[in-house]
Amino acid sequence: MPVSNQQVTHHAFLRALYEDDYYPDHVLDQGRAILLRLCARIETEHPADLTALYGLTQAATEEFNDLEAAFEEAGSEIETVAREEIAEAFWFVAQAYGFVDADVEELIATREW
Repeated sequence: MPVSNQQVTHHAFLRALYEDDYYPDHVLDQGRAILLRLCARIETEHPADLTALYGLTQAATEEFNDLEAAFEEAGSEIETVAREEIAEAFWFVAQAYGFVDADVEELIATREW
């Protein structure tokens, strides 16, 4: 299902990372795909509250955990700048879908990075 939220479709996910040669585009593309799948799930499942949203975002966070190996294979890693940019992306998604009270640490509570 394609994402229909206009804020999301016009948003440049992980832009700061794409602008830095330290982060390989092919791995960032996988991260962007994780975020877009999260958006599609939100649009499909319509989480009724923050608890339901956190379940979706934490599952997506686990996908980023798995992506760490791809970063390392490409000579990169999810370090401070990347952690903050990824967390910001999750916060943006929550805001775009009306979850203005979402706690960014809860959104990514399952992170290993």
